[in-house]
Amino acid sequence: MFSLKQNSWFIRKVVIWRAVASIAWSVLLLPVTTAVFVLLSRFSLFHPIQWISDCTSLLTASSTIFSLVVLCGVVLITGFFNLEFYTLVPSIPCSRMALLGTVLHPRQCVHSLVYCTMGMLVMWCASVTIGGRYSTLGTPCRQSESGEVVTCLNEYHLFLLLAGAFMGYSHSFLGVVQNMYYVSFQPIQQYKYPRFKGCLPMVVKCSVIQALYSARNFAALYFFFGYVPKTWISSTLNLQIDSSLQPLDSLTGLLDFSLLYHLSISGAFLYLTWYLTVLLFRIYVTEAYSFPVQSTFTEDAEQCLPKVLAEKNTLVMKFLALQDLALLSQHSLSRRLEVFNLSQPGGHPHNWNAISGECLCLLSELTQRLVAHQDAVASNGRVKSQSASSDTRSASSSSSVVSGTEDIAETPRLSVPLRTPGSVFKSSVGGANRVLTAPFTPDVDSPFSSPAIRRLVGQQDPHSPWSGTVQSPHIMRRGPKLWSASTESQSNGSPPGSPATVPSPPAASQKPSFLAQWLQNRREQVKSFLAKRVLIMYLFNKLPEASSQALFADSQAHIWALQGLSHLVAASFSEDQFGVVQTTLPNILSCLVVLLEAVDRHFKLPHASSKPVRTLCSMGDSTYKTLRFALRAALKTAIYKITTTFGEHLNAVNISTEHRKRLQQFLEFKE
Repeated sequence: MFSLKQNSWFIRKVVIWRAVASIAWSVLLLPVTTAVFVLLSRFSLFHPIQWISDCTSLLTASSTIFSLVVLCGVVLITGFFNLEFYTLVPSIPCSRMALLGTVLHPRQCVHSLVYCTMGMLVMWCASVTIGGRYSTLGTPCRQSESGEVVTCLNEYHLFLLLAGAFMGYSHSFLGVVQNMYYVSFQPIQQYKYPRFKGCLPMVVKCSVIQALYSARNFAALYFFFGYVPKTWISSTLNLQIDSSLQPLDSLTGLLDFSLLYHLSISGAFLYLTWYLTVLLFRIYVTEAYSFPVQSTFTEDAEQCLPKVLAEKNTLVMKFLALQDLALLSQHSLSRRLEVFNLSQPGGHPHNWNAISGECLCLLSELTQRLVAHQDAVASNGRVKSQSASSDTRSASSSSSVVSGTEDIAETPRLSVPLRTPGSVFKSSVGGANRVLTAPFTPDVDSPFSSPAIRRLVGQQDPHSPWSGTVQSPHIMRRGPKLWSASTESQSNGSPPGSPATVPSPPAASQKPSFLAQWLQNRREQVKSFLAKRVLIMYLFNKLPEASSQALFADSQAHIWALQGLSHLVAASFSEDQFGVVQTTLPNILSCLVVLLEAVDRHFKLPHASSKPVRTLCSMGDSTYKTLRFALRAALKTAIYKITTTFGEHLNAVNISTEHRKRLQQFLEFKE
């Protein structure tokens, strides 16, 4: 999420100006969309000449110009919300309770209120443009008893205003459910105009379909509850209700073709105005940006690619830097040579060490995340077997070994480069730098969460053996049974290892007080009582594929890291004059193989390999649902790129026997 408090040169010089350009183009498109709306609202099949003349005079009227000014204000507010709430890592709630908590978040409530207001403003402009019986809220009418002319409530105008508020809330709600503020990068680069031209039919189609759905839902809602706002507004504004007209909260009043037609085209105009603003913002923000590999002047060093890749706070700059790395590794010979160059004076490959070290750090972090998730799924709150723990420890050690050489170790490591495992297991909705729909899982705090999940997010039971200074489940485990440990060690041919020594806590902490024990018993009783309730389990049960999607929510960065690293390694076979890549080639190959093993194990989990259901038409970007498949394909492509380039020369690389066997499968094209 973008924050106005961020003090980054990239935000000031690039992101804000791109957002301003997208808003400017949205404003320039307003007269075109307004003219189309006027033509459709005054459409007359049998009087075409009068239709054209009426539309021409209406477009130059003062009311239309004032409506355009109001619509410009709506577009400015929409553009500000796009800039404030956009995210490069989608929000994936892992349970229905998490989704409900996001929708009811105070900030989201303010967002919905603002969009309801903007929807009413757009519908007011539409009703003024249509004219006739929709023009004003109050209309003169004659009472049947006394014959006196009074001001009555125009229910048609009120109907459109309430429909605008309903559509505004629907847009805000779907923005959370469908991740409408998620900005994804296109796999194939296009210029802005061809991309806008290609996406325009889809935007128009989505606007019309969403308008029809909203019109249907609002008509049904007004049929049951329409008398409530109608009575309240008439009594508040002291407006009479014309009894001679058919009320709209009845079946006969709603079966009005002209009313439903104007409601549908007004809703389509409303959604089209918002969707065009969202589309233009996505196109401008994801436009490729070229970072210099090295700089002559020291004051521009922070804008160079090796420094930008290590950025932790500005996520959009990091993503664009990784995209630039993937592009230069494939299409720019001169910039690749700058990566392989040595520093002067000194003759050190600082550029290569920084770039490769950051890519290896990203891939190793993903490996550790997958191993931790598999550990949590396998244990499920129970003590795992000794063999499973040894496998996990070996995978962790293998992923930690591939962090790089001594030169790469000097590269600053990312503690939290992207929203990674926390987006699966952890909730944080109060930070200023987090997106409104930040991924969180209230199952961690729920009575149904397992100790393994709490162990991963750092929420530990103070009476559990995991609390204390040791934080990793791979470092300290409950003492295994003596006969199982001795049997396993004898079968492996190794001497029996001593059981893990756990520092004994003080006597006061070993025996909890009576009150604490009573509270613990009551908590367990409440948990068992709630676990039998169908509604509670429905809200707190995990959604299928949600955990897997959340694990790979930021995998676009890892895909670019794989592409950039593999193409640079392949290009070094003929372009690396100083042999700087050879020093890190064993670490790169080991990192890729360990990550491939972790990904293969993850796809054996339930719901990990199932394909998501495609939506009919939605402005929400759902490409994050298939990122895990794209990552697996990119990982295998990266390994094939290196093995096909080096061939049998890889036999001379110093890697472990297991990794060499796995690479041999790629050399023989058996993967």
